[in-house]
Amino acid sequence: MKPSIVLAAILPLANADWQFKSRPDLAPPRLNITIPAADNVEKGYLFVSPFAGYADTATEQHGPRQAGPYIFRDNGDLVWSGYGIYSIWATNFQAAKWKGEDVLFSFEGDHNAGYGHGHGHTTIMDKHYETIRELRAGNHKLTDKHEFHVVSDTTAVIQVYQPVPRDLTPWGASEEQQWIVNAIFQELDIATGELLFEWSSLDHVTPDEAVLPINPGQAGSGYNSSDAWDYFHINSVDKDTSGSYLISARDACAVHKINGTTGEIIWRLDGKNSSFALGPNVTFCFQHHARFHPELLGEEDGDDIEIISLYDNSAHGTEDGRGSEVHTAPTSSGKIIKLNTTSWTAELVQAFYPPDALRSKSQGSTQLLPNGNAIVNWGSEGALTEYDSKGNALFHFYMDTGYLGLGVENYRGFRYNWTGVPHEEPAIVALENDDGTAVYVSWNGDTETETWRFYAVAEKFGTRSHLGDAKRTSFETSIQIPDQAVLRVVAEALDAKGKVLRSTGVAKLEPEILPAKAGHKGADILVQGQKQHWMEL
Repeated sequence: MKPSIVLAAILPLANADWQFKSRPDLAPPRLNITIPAADNVEKGYLFVSPFAGYADTATEQHGPRQAGPYIFRDNGDLVWSGYGIYSIWATNFQAAKWKGEDVLFSFEGDHNAGYGHGHGHTTIMDKHYETIRELRAGNHKLTDKHEFHVVSDTTAVIQVYQPVPRDLTPWGASEEQQWIVNAIFQELDIATGELLFEWSSLDHVTPDEAVLPINPGQAGSGYNSSDAWDYFHINSVDKDTSGSYLISARDACAVHKINGTTGEIIWRLDGKNSSFALGPNVTFCFQHHARFHPELLGEEDGDDIEIISLYDNSAHGTEDGRGSEVHTAPTSSGKIIKLNTTSWTAELVQAFYPPDALRSKSQGSTQLLPNGNAIVNWGSEGALTEYDSKGNALFHFYMDTGYLGLGVENYRGFRYNWTGVPHEEPAIVALENDDGTAVYVSWNGDTETETWRFYAVAEKFGTRSHLGDAKRTSFETSIQIPDQAVLRVVAEALDAKGKVLRSTGVAKLEPEILPAKAGHKGADILVQGQKQHWMEL
């Protein structure tokens, strides 16, 4: 085996380890921030769920070592790791309101990277990071990964990938190519799981509208149910106050408005049968994450004006990187579009273009923020940008660094205000070193601790003596007790008013182990070697 291949196999571990002394089991992604957050970014935390877009092999590993949902601060500091909490494969990680309370939700299930689908369920957690609901599709179907969206106080919409056999010869298929995807969305009662509405693409849209034909199979070749022709491909669903739905049909390069009672199509935007004449730069293709935005309507706008946002991929390809790519524009972009249903015209209100000419072949999202900014998540490119209302980039980062940043992807990315109050006990460790005792403490998911207060604990009677306080500035907080070995230590989490939120257990002193210096040197050599390795590919 070549030395460079051996090094490639060990670098990701070196890059991810040694982050937290109190939580050595956590190795979250290290954000590669290329544009530090400006003062006018929206308040709140970053919600992402990065994963490896390339499959690991016996000799090479890509992407985060612990793929899962994460909450970060703007400086890349970890707030919460959902690794192992949301299990299997998790994506579409967001915050929402349900029953008047803040909740988290994420898709959990199997991921088929070759065809861009997932099959599983949606898990909802409360502010204590405890599971309060698992929601599954109704009518004997499996939830796909692409959509879970809370659309009212009690209901949410989901998307279903449903392969069905049909005669596909009218669309150029052979007699053996008999499988097509019936793209379905459902609205469910969150509390009961009751199916309230279901819409199926084959009942309303013929395969004539497909942009990607069944041959050569860019969207599935139709030979079996796992490789069904995904002619329509719903990847987002929204609902307005009048009860109409907005769906993004990626493989038809169109957004559809659906009557919430009859299921009939009210209008199509772009694609082969657009209801609107498109103004300059409105056109899009292979898009994601279409949303209604009535809050952007002006006083002069009548009932015939609608405003939507979407993420315009302008590219299509498999998430595992093994398929071919097609594209319709130089880069991807986030877009805000104004529609007039009297003149039947569509105009571009605002576009958000990537700092690094990114073009994502899959995934992506555009979130409009309360202060007028926008978050654009670049999907398979593994990056996220925040913009002001004029399209200026205020903040930009990639989901991981170094070798682990190669191939990292993130389906959707958001910013939310969030208050986390974990039920679990904070973690603490006391380590003896040449200078005395170093104590490290952390509390995964906590957003309220302002100060950590440390105590030595007598072994015989359990009496406490105050060692000192340390302001909490990051995920992990430490204090150094010079020139003494403190055998037993405990810490208390204090909020901004000095109230004790929670106490740790007692940590017994143990020796501190530091990273080997040779390992650092090897990692430096390895980074340079990998740069050359990827230049040769």
